Amino acid sequence: MPKLNEQEYPSLEAQQNINLAPQSADSDVQSQSPFCDSTVKLLYGVQGTGHGHISRASAMNKALNAQGGFDVAWVMSGRTKQKLMCCDEYQWYRGMTFTARDGKIHLLDTITDNNVPQFFKDIRTLALDDYDLIVTDFEPVVSWAAKKQGRETFGIGHQYAFYYPMPMAGKNFFAEMTMKYFAPATHKIGLHWHHFDQPILPPIVDMHAVSLEQKKVENKVLVYLPFENQDALVKMLAELPDWNFYIYHADMEDYDNGNVRTRAISKTGFKNDLVTASALITNSGFELISECLTLGKKILTKPFQGQIEQLSNAKALSELCYATVCSKLDKNIVKDWLASDMSVYRVNYPDVAAAIAQWLGKHETVSVEQLSADLWEQTSVQKLS
Repeated sequence: MPKLNEQEYPSLEAQQNINLAPQSADSDVQSQSPFCDSTVKLLYGVQGTGHGHISRASAMNKALNAQGGFDVAWVMSGRTKQKLMCCDEYQWYRGMTFTARDGKIHLLDTITDNNVPQFFKDIRTLALDDYDLIVTDFEPVVSWAAKKQGRETFGIGHQYAFYYPMPMAGKNFFAEMTMKYFAPATHKIGLHWHHFDQPILPPIVDMHAVSLEQKKVENKVLVYLPFENQDALVKMLAELPDWNFYIYHADMEDYDNGNVRTRAISKTGFKNDLVTASALITNSGFELISECLTLGKKILTKPFQGQIEQLSNAKALSELCYATVCSKLDKNIVKDWLASDMSVYRVNYPDVAAAIAQWLGKHETVSVEQLSADLWEQTSVQKLS
């Protein structure tokens, strides 16, 4: 597919209620199916850092179960072993992750906090012979074990979109090598908010657990900034009494104090507050903003400094006019954004998880390029204000 020049992005007005299908590439090449007629034994690795990968895994778990024909074993790494909401059982590895401090990646802490010898041991000892298909959502133990054992892998996730020409920011040697080698895959199925004329797919959005018919509260603002100083955040937002802020964080307890309500992490509670909020303040993670775009929320985003993915996400959001981007947060920035009359858009994405599960179940008789074109034809943008 030809690269779409940054100056050629369609305006949001031009995108309204039209299909967004990229140009299809003519190709007679079809991947060889790893499947047979019996149940497919699938190993699915998920990077557990952040809730985006877990939310995506939850949607894929439902889709694969609904599709049938798969016996899925889950691998999770990158976070403390705990009960997760995406699958009932999983194999846990420590894996690799990044350490943050005050909203930025801290390189020294990242190096010291990861157990590199254990990581390589896990790669050597993970046996893959019993599996017909291996999928990774940027999970490094499964990815590198498959690479070492010469197995095909299907990388399904946002990070794999960056193997194609995308809006990029914050590029440096360390960041680029991390993106390229953290969780390699032989087949890369990237996800993004727009196709950018590349063979990638729309986002996988997991909103199955809540009712989308709940009424929006005009002055309600959901806040999810897990890498920021939470005490400073609470103090700052308390100085904006005309809005009610709901702040979610893993270290918070449920507590109401004036216009600021802190909340412990709860998937159902968070999603309900997301549906009923009129606006969102968050970092530039992919999955949560994908959910906001499907709901038509006003978005203020501060990218996680030092992380190429979030900086690039912020660049894409700005170019697509989907969100307001800031490099720092203070009372005046938040107040001005809340008072602004910026346009808000709802992006209507199809059920991508179901499409991927069906695509896998069809033994890859359809190319990724065709899958991409079909899904973007079902995508439309609606201007709400």
